[in-house]
Amino acid sequence: MVAVPSHLHASPGLKGHPFSVAPMLDCTDRHFRVLMRQISREALLYTEMVVAQALHYGHRRPLLDYDPIEHPLALQVGGDDPLLLAEAARMAEVWGYDELNLNLGCPSERVQAGRFGACLMAEPDHVARCIEAMATSSSLPVTVKHRLGIDHQERYDHLLAFVDTTAAAGAQRFIVHARKAWLQGLNPKQNRTIPPLRYDWVARLKQDRPGLSIVLNGGLTAMADCRQALTICDGVMVGRAAYDHPLRWADVDEVFYGHAPRHPLQPSAVVKAMIPYAQAHVVRGGRLWDVARHLLQLVQGVPGARAWRRRLGEGAMVRGADLAVLHQAAEALVERGW
Repeated sequence: MVAVPSHLHASPGLKGHPFSVAPMLDCTDRHFRVLMRQISREALLYTEMVVAQALHYGHRRPLLDYDPIEHPLALQVGGDDPLLLAEAARMAEVWGYDELNLNLGCPSERVQAGRFGACLMAEPDHVARCIEAMATSSSLPVTVKHRLGIDHQERYDHLLAFVDTTAAAGAQRFIVHARKAWLQGLNPKQNRTIPPLRYDWVARLKQDRPGLSIVLNGGLTAMADCRQALTICDGVMVGRAAYDHPLRWADVDEVFYGHAPRHPLQPSAVVKAMIPYAQAHVVRGGRLWDVARHLLQLVQGVPGARAWRRRLGEGAMVRGADLAVLHQAAEALVERGW
């Protein structure tokens, strides 16, 4: 049995999540997720991908720990071994996650070398065995994040067959990055932009399989894009646009979850709200920069924004930097009416 803090509890069952923030390596760590909770209380958040093998052999607490404010929260795992993925599913449930997601979309060479990520789309039957092992090992909903296809898979029928196979094995939600992945010739960054978006395939998938939960990912950069996408599918997932422009999504709870409108969210209020969390992190031995680096994009496109980011970055990166850096950053924002 994995030792787990007693205050972490999962929400039962698969709930509708019209808006989610994508798992992103080196971005969606626990500190960024707490930041996003100052912006939306309802959006489904995802961890960075955690490799099932690392959970089996490594120190689990750094890989699995989180703050209870982060709920609803999904653990994304990568792997191709049904036994290790089943073990990861049991850990996710004990640890109190709300969902378990299998990464079938990452095209990086390192991930391919581990035989997981997007390359597994070439082996739907094996993916089905992995999904079945995960689904039967815990009560958590198991979901998948995948591409339209890989390399020379040019037909919609391939996508439909892949979804049908994994759905039969127990996958309950399909987060579709509406691009193919080229495993040779394009790096991960290029794979996020060069293969053309095919929203029509996602719309067709929802039409052909209306009983499945289909979430659209890829190319969504504004609230208007997301509202339009919800006319063809059940939910949207936003990635880089959420990390690079967090305050752009301050109306998510009102627009997608029916919350009452709130006053415009000022970046100074977000920085102030993060100070107690940053203090607890520093007390535990963490660096202020771990938290502060995620705050840099709160102010953009206004005179003085670059200078504010520079001062915050330079102050927070100093070894031993204390909370005075964040207090000063917040006050500087207040003085400018931000």
